[in-house]
Amino acid sequence: MKQDYYEILGISKSATGPEIKKAYRKMAIKYHPDKNPDDKTAEEKFKEAAEAYEVLSDDNKKARYDQYGHAAFEGGAGGGGFGGGGMNMDDIFSQFGDIFGGGGFGGGFGGFGGGQSRGRARVKGSNLRIRVKLTLEEIANGVEKKVKVRRKVKASGVTYKTCSTCNGTGQVMRVTNTILGRMQSASACPSCQGAGETLDKKPKGADSDGLIVEEETVSIKIPAGVTEGVQLKVNGKGNAGPGTSSVDGDLLVVIEEQQHETLKREGTNLHFDLYVNYSEAVLGVSRNIDTVSGKVKIKIEAGTQSGKILRLRGKGLPSIDHYGTGDLLVHINVWTPQSLSKDQKKFFEANLENDNFEPSPSKHDKSFFEKVKDMFS
Repeated sequence: MKQDYYEILGISKSATGPEIKKAYRKMAIKYHPDKNPDDKTAEEKFKEAAEAYEVLSDDNKKARYDQYGHAAFEGGAGGGGFGGGGMNMDDIFSQFGDIFGGGGFGGGFGGFGGGQSRGRARVKGSNLRIRVKLTLEEIANGVEKKVKVRRKVKASGVTYKTCSTCNGTGQVMRVTNTILGRMQSASACPSCQGAGETLDKKPKGADSDGLIVEEETVSIKIPAGVTEGVQLKVNGKGNAGPGTSSVDGDLLVVIEEQQHETLKREGTNLHFDLYVNYSEAVLGVSRNIDTVSGKVKIKIEAGTQSGKILRLRGKGLPSIDHYGTGDLLVHINVWTPQSLSKDQKKFFEANLENDNFEPSPSKHDKSFFEKVKDMFS
């Protein structure tokens, strides 16, 4: 089981953005590969800290993680925020170099410091977003979906050359005079947008980055218990980036629930309205009802009152963060006939004064408001 992101950085869930950044900087310094050469354990801890920071420093990802845990990022190829460890050291240096600002470690800290560069920056292609519709049955069991995605890929035969503006570094340096002296700053190269390369040979049909659009079938593993609006990530299935050293963007999958014909969802619980006629309520009856795992038979006891709620434990939906399975709440509705034959009408008229037909709720018969309270407890 993956370690909690807050535990990795040694912070509480109430930590502020600056506190999260400070904690990550401390861990990154401690386990940086330059300070721990050939130490695989330190390298793994360095990657874990970067993964934790990548999620907790993003308000949207942090909110999803706080609600669903690591399961919020499962389901895509590679899994979580960093694709289950798929990001390499260059990716981390590229995305998190700003944590260390412009000084403090010089050349010895290559990718993080303000001294030497670790070489060409890795440009990432743009992300794609799609919506996937799921039935309650698919949500209950988890499912693997295959979808067709139109994404940009490098055209066959495309070649690139080193950018003459930045000499392949992807950055241009500017020196400005200030009251504090000469200040040096770096920004993405305007000629190659940070790729360090420009197009050399452009195949027919390719765009200005040497990319063409192709349709690809992508497999998406969706965990059980997802909810409407949850966003999963399939690593590397977005658009390709320009140049030979770029990495592909990601495919963001937004979950959309299809409305069930008879079941209504409320979190992990499901609700089912069961209508019985007056005779069935008086005499009792067995009925088949829908669940997400097929039909089940339930028994309606003789004398059942309208509004009674039967709870079928464990017949709801699983929790996405593995906190158990919800229940199926069956709401009994006694259907009162709206038109009667002459003989039927005489029967009820004859029993208007019958003591057995007089409402006589006991202390065990709960009011409507008590039933609602129980339903949400």
